[in-house]
Amino acid sequence: MKRSLIRLTAQLQLGITLLMACGCAPTQPFFLNESPDLNYYLNTATQIEYPDVDVESLPETTESLPPLSIGNHDYQFWDLTLEEATNIALQNAKFYVTTSGIAEARQNVSDQFISGTADQFGSIWDVAIQQSTTQSVPLTVDSNGNRTLPRGVLRANQVGGVEDALAEFDAQASGFISYSNTDRPRNSGNSAVSTSLFQSDDVTAQAAISKRLATGGVATLRHQLIYGHNNLPTAPLAANSASRVVSSDYTVTMEAQFQQPLMRNRGTLVNRIPVVLASLNEDVSIAEYEIQVRNLVRDVENAYWDLYVNYRAVATAVVARNSAMATQQVAQLALENGTGTLQELSQAKGQYFQFQAQLEAALAGSNLPGPDRFGVYGAENRLRQLMGLAATDGRLIRPIDEPTLARVEFDWHESVAQMLYLSPELRQTKTRIKQQELELISVKNQILPEVNLSLLYRWVGVGDTLGPPDGGTGDFPTPGSSALAGLTGGDFQEGAVRLEVTPPAFGARKELARIRNTKLRIVRERSKLQEDERLLVSNLSDAVRKARSHYQLTHTNAQQWQAFETEVETRLAEYDAGTRDINVVLQSQQRKAQAEISYYRALAEYSKSLSYVDYLKGTLLANSGITLREGPWNKKAYWDALERARERSAGKKLQYGVTRPGVVRQGPVRNADAASEIIGSGTTTHGQTLPPTELDSNGQVIFGDANGGIWPADMGVTRDAIRIEDQPLTEMGNSTQELLQAPQSMERLSPPVTVPTPAPSIESAQPLSAPANASPNSGASWGTSRHVQPAAYSAPARVSVSPSTAEPAEYAPQPVRRKPLPR
Repeated sequence: MKRSLIRLTAQLQLGITLLMACGCAPTQPFFLNESPDLNYYLNTATQIEYPDVDVESLPETTESLPPLSIGNHDYQFWDLTLEEATNIALQNAKFYVTTSGIAEARQNVSDQFISGTADQFGSIWDVAIQQSTTQSVPLTVDSNGNRTLPRGVLRANQVGGVEDALAEFDAQASGFISYSNTDRPRNSGNSAVSTSLFQSDDVTAQAAISKRLATGGVATLRHQLIYGHNNLPTAPLAANSASRVVSSDYTVTMEAQFQQPLMRNRGTLVNRIPVVLASLNEDVSIAEYEIQVRNLVRDVENAYWDLYVNYRAVATAVVARNSAMATQQVAQLALENGTGTLQELSQAKGQYFQFQAQLEAALAGSNLPGPDRFGVYGAENRLRQLMGLAATDGRLIRPIDEPTLARVEFDWHESVAQMLYLSPELRQTKTRIKQQELELISVKNQILPEVNLSLLYRWVGVGDTLGPPDGGTGDFPTPGSSALAGLTGGDFQEGAVRLEVTPPAFGARKELARIRNTKLRIVRERSKLQEDERLLVSNLSDAVRKARSHYQLTHTNAQQWQAFETEVETRLAEYDAGTRDINVVLQSQQRKAQAEISYYRALAEYSKSLSYVDYLKGTLLANSGITLREGPWNKKAYWDALERARERSAGKKLQYGVTRPGVVRQGPVRNADAASEIIGSGTTTHGQTLPPTELDSNGQVIFGDANGGIWPADMGVTRDAIRIEDQPLTEMGNSTQELLQAPQSMERLSPPVTVPTPAPSIESAQPLSAPANASPNSGASWGTSRHVQPAAYSAPARVSVSPSTAEPAEYAPQPVRRKPLPR
């Protein structure tokens, strides 16, 4: 006994030792016929995988050329007008790479677009998507085939499109077939009318069609077939016998049922509210679509004028560099002749390289502080993004439209009226207010008691057999009788009337709270509309003020440019005479170059500010010749619509219900001329073209006068009458080499000055007729609130600073190119 215990103890110790030496580890089971090819084994549960999506890339993406940059100027100029750029952008737009809102300037949203989703940006499919949106709650019927109550729509965000809302009134068919059998003992003995072991087979079939009416009622037509067979004892038809005559029977019924709410959910007004809410949702979507199109047009115009300024910056930098090059050559000659110093030559070289750096930045952009970040190539790429074009395709867009030089005045009261009527943001808010007013009607209806009246009429046929309708040997329970014959015979008819009353809970706290909540939301939305209008008027005021300010800045910067131009020529003459240091000449050249680019920036900002006023007024699309309207449907849609119209015109109008929907819309949006009549502020005035301040003997516009009297307020600045010249971008060469090359002759070290022509005072102006060769839509007279003075030139000419120089005939004064609003 002791030996066995010792042996067991030793074995246990050995096992513990081996276990401690080997440790605890899980083991895999052994499988018979195991294959070494573990093709079903995955070592990871989560990994980065590529989706299997077959979407063809655009040619603008895959066939884009290398980007234009310093050292790569392989392109041809693509002369493009603003109208053409806008047209291309709208034609190529599937998504609108812009943002909502009325900000005067928006950042580039291409990065946000790439990282965002399709729902965050406007597209050409948004309105159609809204129209085809459906609810998640399906149409349902009860066990008898009756349509149930409406889907509980109380808010506009609970409905989809109009078609989905109209589906509430669609007829719904339903049906079922049910079979069951019974096999069980009963607590009874065998007799003439019962048996202790009951067995039966039962079949029920039903088909029904139910439709909800605009009055809130539900009409149902229902057919039932009931078959029963059991083992109960049968006996021949005899007097005073309770036994079954036949072992099976068929029961066929045809029912017509009508349910009508008498209080809650009664009437066409309440039941059609979901349809109207859905249509107003579409109006909100259409207004959002208009906002996206308007913002895209505005962004394209801003990008166009930004590119124009960048081109002018390049031209200015070229002139400044060439002037610095000429100054450097003069300093070199002076040093060689012993009249100059090495310090003057080095300073002239430094200024040359400074202007050269500005030229390179103006052409290709720079991320360094100070110079232009984008340059011509970057600004052109930004415009291409908005136009839906490839980043580089061998062409370089060159704006050929010149910013307007006309002084434009806006009739304030008419502008406010147009903005309050045409603004899509305000129209969106007003649509939501109308939706909430309809929601309040629905909410108030829910506090009424639910009183439903149900009328049922039934035709019944019972027989030993199912049919046919004209067959059978007699009436049931005669053996061989036909159930369908009994149904069509009309001998058995039944009726039922049911009145259900369900008042709201005591106190109706939920219903009353919902009514108060809806009223508060209406008050809040109306207050927001008032604040929106107030803030929009404030923005419009700021925009009009900026338009006047930018025009004045254009005037002032032109005078500054002229003054610095004269200073440069004077300093150069003094330097040639040895009375001035070269440092003074270089500083004057810098000031003159900065004044020139400041003028062009002010000129472009003036055009952008005029566009922004139109943008706020809601007339930007109309003035650009853009109209939003529904696109064509397929031919069958027009065919079906015509058939429905003919069908309705041939029928008799039935006015059912005691309530009718009130006015929801006032009709299509009218043009800007009708805004003053609708809003009721101001009177409608039409823009007119005003004459220039002063013309010389050659018909040239004179800029300013000696007393500065063109502005009502005395600004205390003497504005000398000067003549201007401007070189169109198309005359600056057709390649980068021609654009950037230094002039062959240095007789003139700086270019002639281009200065805009200001407007006269509005009070003293007289209408100016359009030129004989002008088209009917050239803009001599159009129906807007603008009072416009014509630009000095539609394409300003290149003239000398001297007042006696004649002007080219092809640059005669032309009326302003502004499209009229539709009457």
